Amino acid sequence: MKPVTVLKGTLPVVLAFPHSSTQLPNDAADDLNANGRLLSDTDWYLPKLYDGVLPRATRVEANFHRYVIDANRAPSGESLYPGQATTGLVPDTDFDGNSIRKTPLARAAQMQRLATYHDAYHRALKEQIGRVRETYGFAILYDCHSIRGQIPRLFDGLLPDLNIGTFDDASCDPTIAHRVEASCKQARDFTSVLNGRFKGGWTTRHYGKPENGVHAIQMEISQSTYLRSENAPWIYDPLKAEKLRKVLKTVLEELSEWKP
Repeated sequence: MKPVTVLKGTLPVVLAFPHSSTQLPNDAADDLNANGRLLSDTDWYLPKLYDGVLPRATRVEANFHRYVIDANRAPSGESLYPGQATTGLVPDTDFDGNSIRKTPLARAAQMQRLATYHDAYHRALKEQIGRVRETYGFAILYDCHSIRGQIPRLFDGLLPDLNIGTFDDASCDPTIAHRVEASCKQARDFTSVLNGRFKGGWTTRHYGKPENGVHAIQMEISQSTYLRSENAPWIYDPLKAEKLRKVLKTVLEELSEWKP
């Protein structure tokens, strides 16, 4: 299984998809229990949702499920949200706290997955960010995510539709965050928040170095905005999705036109 797919573009924007794959290598499939094999925490259909929204953007897509190893977690396993419920680098539970494995994965196996999948994804992502920055003098990393809108273990109440994360404005130029926030607020059919429950994962925090010409922003989308239901079988709703795609098109075109 090829761990990562890269589509090189000709704009200063790099789209990253760390959690949209449902692929499992044989060893990873074997150690999941029945609940784990549902793959319920997938960022469902995100490449399809974003397809053609900004056609000339670079795309970097992980080809392994987050239950294999989470490409948006620190390789050290350090928590992104200390004191809050979350899932780890090689998670043992789903977002609801239910077990996904027959037995916890041995440390040696975790390290092998880190080298085979996590490192490969981030080598590719780093390479594309560097290529884009060399071409344009800067790069904008837009990290694509989606999640169920109601997960009591992770957050209270109903999640806004569009959750923008810039690590409290540390990962990108403030004008980038303001552009994205303004575009989302103008979309009257959707709710939005900047740096709410989701402030940006490890990818956003690790690569976002505005002083070095790399700006990173995460978009976490509530899945109710483009799925018929947030429960199995997680069916893509074309009518819902098309309304959302128009908003995402505005957001990404704003980013593609940004200049430092």
